[in-house]
Amino acid sequence: MNSAKRIMSGTWGEVWLDGDYVSECYGLQAKVSFNKEDVNLCGKMATDKKVKSISCTGSLKLHKVNSRMALVIGDSMKNGKDLRFTIISKLKDPDAYGAERILLNNVSFDDLTLADWEVATNGKVEAPFTFTDYDFLDSVEA
Repeated sequence: MNSAKRIMSGTWGEVWLDGDYVSECYGLQAKVSFNKEDVNLCGKMATDKKVKSISCTGSLKLHKVNSRMALVIGDSMKNGKDLRFTIISKLKDPDAYGAERILLNNVSFDDLTLADWEVATNGKVEAPFTFTDYDFLDSVEA
């Protein structure tokens, strides 16, 4: 039987970027969107849809405690190098039925925030990205 205590809390999330633990991370989202094409069928008034491809996007949310992203991405991009990364997302709540680990492959960051701050506000950086493949390393089953 499921109960509220089995809901996985992001408090227990962890992220690795190319094998390095990202301790300043406070959030991660990775999603797959289905790119569809309209299909009209004889005898049907409603237009159906056919999945033609997928788009994989995500965002890494970081507390501003270091210059990690600027150092990892900045100089290479200025010199015309299209860097690609792997990200591992791990969510393992102590009350959950297990851990979920997802490997995101061929990660390409969309932009680089060099500065974004204001007085009396904790620094945060959001790093949007795309990726082309993913694998479940561990999954949770009740």
